[in-house]
Amino acid sequence: MSAGRQVTRVPIPRPFSEIGAERLAAIDFVLTDIDDTLTTDGRLPARAYEALERLDQAGITVVPVTGRPAGWCDLIARLWPVDAVVGENGAFYFACSSRGGMVREFAQSAEERREGRHRLDGLADTILASVPGARLSADQTFREADLAIDFAEDGPRLHDMAIARIVTCFEEAGAVAKVSSIHVNGWFGHYDKLAMTRRLFSKRYGLDLDSASGGVIFVGDSPNDAPMFGFFENSVGVANFADFQDGAIAPPKWITCRPGGAGFAEVADAILQARED
Repeated sequence: MSAGRQVTRVPIPRPFSEIGAERLAAIDFVLTDIDDTLTTDGRLPARAYEALERLDQAGITVVPVTGRPAGWCDLIARLWPVDAVVGENGAFYFACSSRGGMVREFAQSAEERREGRHRLDGLADTILASVPGARLSADQTFREADLAIDFAEDGPRLHDMAIARIVTCFEEAGAVAKVSSIHVNGWFGHYDKLAMTRRLFSKRYGLDLDSASGGVIFVGDSPNDAPMFGFFENSVGVANFADFQDGAIAPPKWITCRPGGAGFAEVADAILQARED
């Protein structure tokens, strides 16, 4: 190493068991990623879904914040025990109103989304031709604003160099690219999970997220959660976050003992216990 050169060390998350009951007792909002955070090996276990339901019944506002598509998010907002859902890495939030209708708030206008879709369709052809083994996500048909390239969900996991090449293809075209545990998601525009979460809190809850953040906990698992991990003091990675820790730009402050849905249930159980004590 040359003299004077500084190495930036990424903080190591602390065990979630050390977070403290007083901090957890103040939580009014639980924000959570879905894939490999609520799910385990691609399935939503009963324990994780029950944890969502128990939080909701306790009066805690639950909001999934995910890279999954608009079609999925419409169903989640309608049928899951959650108050709203932020989807496609911040392209929108959906929420059912008290009168039963669906509220849909987008980061971009319909015209901007149409233009973005045209550009992304062309970029998809470039990526698939440039990266052997890359494939469109099976849920691409249900997306409003982004392009999802599958590298681990419906087929063999691609090598890290192939994943990096997918990211480069997006960035060379001027698109934003985010890596989840299963997809590389790309889009044209300036938004992310945190920006849309701010908008949700302002418009639906009448809260400034900077002022309200002490009452919020976020649970996630992968690099596309970095904006949320970096912002929230109460940010938690489930145990499988360790798979991405070496390359993390902004790691969570805390990490659970258990992976996936069991890790999410670990967080929910601790919050509910703290509120009872």
